Amino acid sequence: MASTYIKTKRERCCMTEDESNSVGLMERQTTGEDRVRMTARQLSEPRTANWIASEAGWSHEPTKRVLERLVDDGILHRDDSGTHTTYYPDHRRQAMQEAMRLRDSGHTVEELTDRLADMKTQIRDWEDEFDVESPNQLRGTLAEGDLDADEEDRRPEIAREWEHLQRRIQIVGFAIREWDFLAPTTEPAEASS
Repeated sequence: MASTYIKTKRERCCMTEDESNSVGLMERQTTGEDRVRMTARQLSEPRTANWIASEAGWSHEPTKRVLERLVDDGILHRDDSGTHTTYYPDHRRQAMQEAMRLRDSGHTVEELTDRLADMKTQIRDWEDEFDVESPNQLRGTLAEGDLDADEEDRRPEIAREWEHLQRRIQIVGFAIREWDFLAPTTEPAEASS
C-alpha cells in the first residue's frame, strides 16, 4: 500500500520558500493535464510539444492532445511553418485577462497610475546608468572587456527585468486607458421585449 508523506505544520515552518512551494504542489497532486496547461500558459517563446511535455513531466501524446485543445479554445497558437510544430500563448488574450484582473483587484486607477510611473522611472534609471536605450543594447555592453563577473551576471538579469517592465507598462497602461470599459458588470443586461 502506497503512502503519501505530508510534512507537519512544524516541519513546514522551517522550510525555505522553494521547498514549501514544492510540497504545496505535491500535496495538491496536479494531473499531467494541469501541468501541461500551466506550462503552456507561461511560455514566453514558441516551444515544441516535446519541450512542454518534458517541462510538465508528462508523455508526448497526451501533452499534444491537451495542446491541441488549447489551440481549439483560442488559448494557444500553433505554428507549423518551421521544422517542428511549436505552440505559444495568445498574448493579446493574456493581456486582456491581466488588465481585467488589475481592474478587479481593488486597486484604484490612481494606484495603477503610480505603479506605471514607477516602472517608467526604473527604465529611465537603467537608460541613464548604462547609457543605453534598450534591453538588447544593455546585453551588448557585455562585450566590454572591463566588466567584473558580478556586473556580467547583473546586466542580463536587468535586461530581462527591463523587458518584463516594458510588457507590464503596456498592460497597466491599457488597464488605465480602458478603466471604465473593463469595469465588471454587476447586473445582467435586460432583454428587450
